[in-house]
Amino acid sequence: MKKMIIACMLVAVSASFAFARPGHRFDSTTNSCRSFADGAAEFASRPWGKGGKAFRSSCKSCHTRDNKVGATFLWVESKSSKGWNRVFAEKKVVCASDGSWDSLTMEQLLSLNDYLFRFALNSGDMFDSA
Repeated sequence: MKKMIIACMLVAVSASFAFARPGHRFDSTTNSCRSFADGAAEFASRPWGKGGKAFRSSCKSCHTRDNKVGATFLWVESKSSKGWNRVFAEKKVVCASDGSWDSLTMEQLLSLNDYLFRFALNSGDMFDSA
């Protein structure tokens, strides 16, 4: 009986972690809702998906510790979900204005924003996922 209670508690705890990440986001650049439950968007928002690959290849090439170009060190949790959305909507960051984003397609930028939004600083908080 005790083992069964512990097993049920573990299932409940793991289920709460599964739903802690946001399931969708509103993208103001396209005025559309991006759902992570859809196959392609879900895959793109995973660390090994298109967004994660774009972050590692495009962003982390400059935004590493002790980089030579003067870019601030970034990791996924550097900003909240709202903060990452603001970066992509307003494009007031140096990377957007100096042409670094020009090599990325709109779909790559959306996937990158999906990835950063999904795994942002506050994304583990199921009560504040927007």
